[in-house]
Amino acid sequence: MRVLRAVRAGVPDRRDHHDEVLRSRDGGSSRSLARQGSPACPRPSVRAVVGHRQPPARHAGPSQTGARRGQGRSQRRNEGAGRVTFETVGFWVVAAVLLASSLAVVLTPNLFHAVLYLAAALVATGVIFLLLDQPFLFAVQLLLYAGGVVTIVVFAIMLTERLVGERIRQTSRHLINGAIVAAAVFAGIMGFLLKAPLATPRPEQAGDTTASLGRALVGPFAVTFELLGVLLVTALVGALYFARSEE
Repeated sequence: MRVLRAVRAGVPDRRDHHDEVLRSRDGGSSRSLARQGSPACPRPSVRAVVGHRQPPARHAGPSQTGARRGQGRSQRRNEGAGRVTFETVGFWVVAAVLLASSLAVVLTPNLFHAVLYLAAALVATGVIFLLLDQPFLFAVQLLLYAGGVVTIVVFAIMLTERLVGERIRQTSRHLINGAIVAAAVFAGIMGFLLKAPLATPRPEQAGDTTASLGRALVGPFAVTFELLGVLLVTALVGALYFARSEE
């Protein structure tokens, strides 16, 4: 007879005991059976609960370990959901700057100062795009709007003031009507945002959008991009021609 011991991996036992299992090798052996006696009394099974008032077993599988790690990450994410992050603070600061500069554009009587406030509002809009993980829109906002459009408007104001001979001032003739329309639009936007499922996480981007858009601009849309540049230069030259003083 050969004495075998049962190996119970994965089931922790609080008592130090081992059951001996006898397996017959040769049925016709004349030797006496080793350690053969009366059958042992059945012992009550001990239920092992991993993580309940005792450390987890060392032989826990990778699936159990990954599940525990996932539960820990989700718990930490739920605990930090109510905390104020740098992104949230930055958004509210940029939103306040955008709102203040937009009001200054409408209420400032000096037209040149209004254009400067418009540039600040456009830059703040670009920063919001950057907070939303859209660096391409941030670059376009700075280069095209805050850089190009504002520069053209400043040149137009300076040339117009030179022709007129005095500083141009803007007046808000329909301030009350404009305030009512703005309040109605603001109420509609807030009502839509309150009903929208904003708690849904944003989907992950498939790739680098900036690189893909850059390849598209210098690839299939290269001709359109160049024609747009020629159109802008033509408009600038025409504005300079009509705004120049007659000799």
